[in-house]
Amino acid sequence: MIMALTSAEIIRLFETRASSQYGREAVSQLEHALQCAQLAENAGETDETIVAALLHDVGHLIGAEKRGQPDDTQECDDLHQYIALPFLRGLLPVAVLEPIRLHVDAKRYLCGAEQSYWATLSPASQRSLELQGGAYSEDELATFMAQPFAEEAVRLRRYDDLAKVANKATPDLAYYEKKMLAVLL
Repeated sequence: MIMALTSAEIIRLFETRASSQYGREAVSQLEHALQCAQLAENAGETDETIVAALLHDVGHLIGAEKRGQPDDTQECDDLHQYIALPFLRGLLPVAVLEPIRLHVDAKRYLCGAEQSYWATLSPASQRSLELQGGAYSEDELATFMAQPFAEEAVRLRRYDDLAKVANKATPDLAYYEKKMLAVLL
C-alpha cells in the first residue's frame, strides 16, 4: 500500500532531488517547478492551480527517488503524471490532483486543437509528446475537454511550456510551500 507523502516530505523531495537538470531543458527540476507556479500565480490562478503547477512533475522526482538517480533522459514515457497521484491523494484536494493527472493529456489536446502549438514546444517536449501518444484526434479532443479540471490542465500545460527559462528569478520554495499548506486537506 502506498502512503501519501506529507508536505514536509514533498519539500524534502524538492530539496534533495530537484536540483538536477529537467530532462533536456535549460533549467533544473526545481527551477521549472518554481517558474511554473510563478506563471500560474501571475495569471491570477487559484491557490490549488498554483500548487498543481508547482507539483505537476513531482512524479519525475518520486520515480528518480525510487531508482536512486536523476531523471535526465527519456527513452520511454515514465507516466509521471500518474506516479505522483497515490503519493499526493489524501493530502491535497482534487482541484490540485486532477490538473496534475491531466497535464500530459493537455499537451496532446493542444497539439490536436491548435495547428501551431507543436512548433512552440521545446525539442524535449516534442520528443516526450511522441512517447506519450502524439496529438489527439477530433474525437479525443472533445472527450478530453469534457473532463472536470481539463481547462485548468490546459492552462497548467501552457505554464509548463513557458517555465524553462535559465536563471529566471522566482519566489523560493518556502514561498510556495505556504500556498501548499493553505490547500492541504
